Amino acid sequence: MDGHGLPTLAVWKFASCDGCQLTLLDCEDELLALAGRVRISHFLEMSSAEGDGAPVRATPDGVGPYDLSLVEGSVTTAEDVRRIHHIRSVSRRLVTIGACATAGGVQALRNFADVAEFRAAVYARPEYVATLATSTPISAHVPVDFELRGCPIDRRQLLEVITAHLAGRKPGIPAHSVCYECKIRGTVCVTVAHGTPCLGPVTHAGCGAICPAHRRGCYGCFGPVAEPNLRSMVHQLERDGMSERDIVRVFRTFNAGAPEYGPVPDLAAGPAPEEPQ
Repeated sequence: MDGHGLPTLAVWKFASCDGCQLTLLDCEDELLALAGRVRISHFLEMSSAEGDGAPVRATPDGVGPYDLSLVEGSVTTAEDVRRIHHIRSVSRRLVTIGACATAGGVQALRNFADVAEFRAAVYARPEYVATLATSTPISAHVPVDFELRGCPIDRRQLLEVITAHLAGRKPGIPAHSVCYECKIRGTVCVTVAHGTPCLGPVTHAGCGAICPAHRRGCYGCFGPVAEPNLRSMVHQLERDGMSERDIVRVFRTFNAGAPEYGPVPDLAAGPAPEEPQ
């Protein structure tokens, strides 16, 4: 809490495109109402001002001075590792927002390649570029109180997470798949009706099933649901005409570093099950 009894909010950036922070700024009218309920103490996307200018240190109880920290982006450097541990130490609650923070983001494609080779190909003096060999989610380094998925996140879900914190309750974010959202919208299944490859059965809800509503298959920007049935999903994609290479690539997009997608290469390379007689 600040000196006026308002909860303090901080927004932090790691390796990312800033799109999830912009989602908060795009809330516009809701953001104005939110500004009367919390004190935004650190949000460099919005203002260069940082609190009262004093060094940020943990409070005596080890959980402050920020009541809620929203973290965008993945950990890609040794300095990122140091920073996220510090941010965790000065935050009562820490929520990761977006695919980069929750699953490594597009930059997690480096996890499957030789980063030194990339660095040498792109930079004239690669020895000046300090980077880790992997891009990892925030939860791989510090405890996280809640993960909000999406690339970018959904503004309604973001407001729900912040509101839930202010009310002292658990965020009401659904855990079901995109398929459920298609049923709610009355959208005809693009796979059943048109044979279109779609990741909806294994993708976390939150987008409102926008792509299937326009007769496009879901490409998984909201990341995996809990315990996705990858074996069935891979075999369905094969039946829809996708090659092993394409199946692996479709899972290695926005959420390339999601551990739930780890078995995909092996499943895609394995034989398809026999059809029941």
